[in-house]
Amino acid sequence: MSNNEFLQTEEAIAAMLKTVYDPEIPVNIYDLGLIYKVDIDDEKNVRIDMTLTAPNCPAADFILEDVRMKVESVKGVNNVEINLVFDPVWDKDMMSEEAKLELGFL
Repeated sequence: MSNNEFLQTEEAIAAMLKTVYDPEIPVNIYDLGLIYKVDIDDEKNVRIDMTLTAPNCPAADFILEDVRMKVESVKGVNNVEINLVFDPVWDKDMMSEEAKLELGFL
């Protein structure tokens, strides 16, 4: 995979992650800071380390499936593995400036 192709895939994945929302929060999971790491190998297999705002999030299954379906829809992506982690624990400081503004933290 060329460097340009890698960057296009990475940007497309980020764009798709920005369309995933926790149903209870009006900010996407990417800007909330819930995506810790996205790895793409040469065969375009994607591994995502992500968290939730709380370990007992009632929408966890919905959010994880939405992430999987949307990232799998990116052209050329072969396989998507999502690793749900709670270390480090998420807090509001991980949010983008836009998310903080939207939620009234600024």
